Amino acid sequence: QVQLVESGGGLVQAGGSLRLSCAASGRTLSRNVMAWFRQAPGKEREFVTTMNLAVGVTRYADSVKGRFFISTDNAKNTVYLQMSSLKPEDTAVYYCAAGPQLLTTPIYPYWGQGTQVTVSS
Repeated sequence: QVQLVESGGGLVQAGGSLRLSCAASGRTLSRNVMAWFRQAPGKEREFVTTMNLAVGVTRYADSVKGRFFISTDNAKNTVYLQMSSLKPEDTAVYYCAAGPQLLTTPIYPYWGQGTQVTVSS
């Protein structure tokens, strides 16, 4: 089993920055890939970014390229999502996900509880 706990959400003005954290525990091989998804009210959960922790390969959604950055602190078993130049349309619940394969669809086996990010205009 893998447990994921997100933190760092909050309210920020447009143009501001936030850093989300996802603390992971459990079977290492089951969380070789870490990802962030988000879900706005009335919308489907959408891909934000993902990273293969073993080789460092990353992918980003076009909507966040150049503004969001995924990183990891292996010593802390934590993955971060640094978000800059935030826009009101980035408002959503952000979820951390983990699994053995790098995917851009929300079919990861393990999920955190989510953290709310609200960007005011």
